[in-house]
Amino acid sequence: MLRRSVPTRFGPLVISEKAGAIVRLSWEDDTFLDQSALLDDAAVQLRAFEAGELTQFDLPLRVEGTDTLRAVCDAIYAIPFGDTCTYGDIAKTLNIPAQVVGQACGQNPIPIIIPCHRVMGAKGLTGYSGAGGVETKVALLRHEGAAGLLI
Repeated sequence: MLRRSVPTRFGPLVISEKAGAIVRLSWEDDTFLDQSALLDDAAVQLRAFEAGELTQFDLPLRVEGTDTLRAVCDAIYAIPFGDTCTYGDIAKTLNIPAQVVGQACGQNPIPIIIPCHRVMGAKGLTGYSGAGGVETKVALLRHEGAAGLLI
């Protein structure tokens, strides 16, 4: 697996590539400088997202896990920049319980790129599995102009 560190205002991120696809994005302070065209592209896209110049990532992704996890991640990936939906919305679409959607969000291996920060509970803001928890989720939503729902 190849890894590249990308410092961002959302924290120090590490992108992981395996067999020609992005398989993980994590918050890590370690420095990784592996070289590949895909990691170069992913780093450029993350920086463009951070700068407000990119609203949809265009990278080959591979979610390793159950069919349910992949289905939930596909549904999350389809949520447009600046929009949000609820666990229940995704649950209805996939015909699974909302709790299963919430668990899958917590297992999302590629947060930010697969934007689980755009998924809310029925009563509003919920947790976030990335470093900084809910504060990072709020920062990502504010960055996307979706913070009006937080007031």
